[in-house]
Amino acid sequence: MIVKVKVPSPGESITEVEVSAWLVKTGDYVNKGQTIAEIDSDKATLEISAEENGIITLMVKKGEKIRVGDTLCSIDSSKEYLITEDKYKEKDNIEKTSSINFKIPSPASKKILKEKNISIESIQGTGKHGRITKSDCIFHLEENNTPFVSNTSIGRTITTYRSKTITPLSSLRRKLSERLVDVKNKTASLTTFNEVDMQEIFFIRKKYKDLFKKKHGVNLGFMSFFTLSCIRALKLYPDVNAMINEGEKINFEYYDISIAISGPKGLMVPVIRNAEHLSFRGIEEEIFKLSTRVYNGTISIDEMTGGTFTITNGGIFGSMLSTPIINPPQSAILGMHKIMERPVVINGSIEIRPIMYLALSYDHRIIDGRESVGFLVSVKESLENPIKLLMGGSEENINKKLEL
Repeated sequence: MIVKVKVPSPGESITEVEVSAWLVKTGDYVNKGQTIAEIDSDKATLEISAEENGIITLMVKKGEKIRVGDTLCSIDSSKEYLITEDKYKEKDNIEKTSSINFKIPSPASKKILKEKNISIESIQGTGKHGRITKSDCIFHLEENNTPFVSNTSIGRTITTYRSKTITPLSSLRRKLSERLVDVKNKTASLTTFNEVDMQEIFFIRKKYKDLFKKKHGVNLGFMSFFTLSCIRALKLYPDVNAMINEGEKINFEYYDISIAISGPKGLMVPVIRNAEHLSFRGIEEEIFKLSTRVYNGTISIDEMTGGTFTITNGGIFGSMLSTPIINPPQSAILGMHKIMERPVVINGSIEIRPIMYLALSYDHRIIDGRESVGFLVSVKESLENPIKLLMGGSEENINKKLEL
């Protein structure tokens, strides 16, 4: 039986998607539930799974646009897979195909194929059973690129091979590019900076992190402290938790905090809904759940829609300072950065402290300098005095806040 795999709806109002990647090729045998392709919409990347066991055929080309509900590919479920890698058989056992030569690349050649964007069908494998080797890939590159000859200053002639890879942008990346340019063109974006001494946060995490992990099954990370600090600051400076819509300012009386998370598909910004009602434990559990879904490629559009304020952490990549771009239609975003030990003056003496630079990018159309600077100062106060401002001021209240 021929099973047609249809394009599912990625979300409301989306009628067209782009085939961003095929994880199998025509003639491959696939198992039910196996991920076979990825499709891009304007908002997210979705994985497509095989609906039956069988041989895949009639695939839509990578990069081609296709409407929701149309056929992405077909699966011939009338064939079963033998234990050996090189044969199929009919279900009625009447006909068996001849041996099929599978083109399996070695680990080293896989890396070259991916980096150079080389189609596996274009390589002639010389290894055992047609296996593609690293040497096969190097030979292919040499055969298909024009040598570049340069003369060195000491008269030697060196022949090198120069190549480049051209990859079309996915629908998701194109949409992101448009949004980023739109933000720069349609907002009066400014950035203000401050620094925070993270020593008290370090002390608290060192003292309670093992017990917290044992009790709740998640880490006591920095993000819960930053999220709660931002919520406190947003309550003090409500225009930072606002947006402009057709000449009107909308102030949100709830706090949906968007957390920027880098995954295999790029930067995703899922939302912690009503974060003002969550404890340290609740925030860390939400971040763990959302991060796992981003890394697994299962994050949904609904989970990334909305948000009233965004926190992004470039410090995990080593960034010391940056000016983050506002996540529209929001009006502000807080940038965290790498924690570095620095000499600072404490009560007239020089001490070494773990210091992080903070950056707040904001839309100056509705947020003035007083609000932006005041917001950052409030975040700094909460992070430098977490026991008093975030945890109730006593050992008993700390245990309550951490639910220990």
